[in-house]
Amino acid sequence: MFKGLKPIVYGGREVWPLVEGGKGVAVSNHASSGAWAAAGGIGTVSAVNADSYDSMGNVIPQIYHGRTRRDRHEELIAYAIDGAVEQVKRAFEIGDGKGAININVLWEMGGAQRVLHGVLEKTRGMVAGVTCGAGMPYKLSEIAASYGVSYLPIVSSGRAFRALWKRAYSKASEWLAAVVYEDPWLAGGHNGLSNAEDPREPQDPYPRVKALRDTMREGGISDDVPIVMAGGVWYLRDWNDWIDNPELGAIAFQFGTRPLLTQESPIPQPWKERLTQLEPGEVLLHRFSPTGFYSSAIRNPFLRSLEARSERQIPFSTEQAGDHTHQLDAGVKGKNFWVTKGDLLRAREWVGQGFTSALKTPDNTLVFVNEADKAEIRKDQTDCMGCLSQCAFSSWMDSETNSTGRLADPRSFCIQKSLQQAVHGGSLDDNLLFAGHGAYNFRTDPFYSNGFVPTVKQLVDRILTGD
Repeated sequence: MFKGLKPIVYGGREVWPLVEGGKGVAVSNHASSGAWAAAGGIGTVSAVNADSYDSMGNVIPQIYHGRTRRDRHEELIAYAIDGAVEQVKRAFEIGDGKGAININVLWEMGGAQRVLHGVLEKTRGMVAGVTCGAGMPYKLSEIAASYGVSYLPIVSSGRAFRALWKRAYSKASEWLAAVVYEDPWLAGGHNGLSNAEDPREPQDPYPRVKALRDTMREGGISDDVPIVMAGGVWYLRDWNDWIDNPELGAIAFQFGTRPLLTQESPIPQPWKERLTQLEPGEVLLHRFSPTGFYSSAIRNPFLRSLEARSERQIPFSTEQAGDHTHQLDAGVKGKNFWVTKGDLLRAREWVGQGFTSALKTPDNTLVFVNEADKAEIRKDQTDCMGCLSQCAFSSWMDSETNSTGRLADPRSFCIQKSLQQAVHGGSLDDNLLFAGHGAYNFRTDPFYSNGFVPTVKQLVDRILTGD
């Protein structure tokens, strides 16, 4: 047992302060989270478009039949609730009274509040807590408390927690089980970088977590309420000076990337193999997500194509002005696109390379794509089912008008489609593969030598040794 690591009381029982990070769209499912709980930790079922099963145990494909986006959005919410309820019930059964089961939701997902109510209503007595980030989830405490369930907000700074605490959480303080600090430079998936922070200049997490604890103390929150360190956690021995540290108070640790490579993990075998080949720097912190958040994923051909698409981009004006002295005659129809001479030459070159269509962005620029990509972009935008509360790619917004009022952005992509395909056997080169920035450790950690893939129990036992 690693020195100083002690069980905590959570959900009415003693558990290890080891939390499985919730990974949405069917990745943190019942098999992985139930096994994590059975091993004595806190397993996390993702309630973000989880899988449902038919009577034969096969995954039910999430196919949409509604003619309008609003109709498809209602189907999406029904799929989300049914799937998450099914996953929680199965995970609870696997946990068999050990550990605890949390659920994870993204506040920026479409219909988040309705999904949360729907899942908690149908899983009473099974869910110990709700982790929630990706946005400012002010209503989280109120909803969780109404079902007698703990809540664990995910933040990336003390400043964000202070805003949540003052506006809402202080009114339901008894249900605050922990605060998850998700490091915006190290964690996989969506990251909470603020506009004041440089994505290329990572900050040491220790002073940021200490500042979070100071903020919690200002609010009268006990040091016994843990801060969960999430992002970049691999070996507990690397965090030795955080454990039993009076400056930080109680600390727990979240593991998001390591549970991907277990026997119970539902990701396809080629994805697991890809994880063992990663080098440092092969996980990219990028801003192509239609959420508007930064996010971290494996820099595969899919991400590289989005990078290249954004580089084939020029600004335009609708009238001749300033440097915009030349009418664009490549990739567009009509004469009201004025560009610089240099950009005109670049556009002609891109068209010559096969990128024959220029698509408008919300920022008065044009991106050049080939005909196949144009057709896919248009189809995906048309098929939108409102999986986000607001989406830059499709201009969907969960409001009366169902529109952000902005032009749909062809520099982004349909994240729902891509994540569903990635976990259900689609091409690993053509879809988004979220991962934390420490994923290269799979290649160097002796635990995984000779192609060894542990069970979740073996992984938890290994983590508990400090390795």
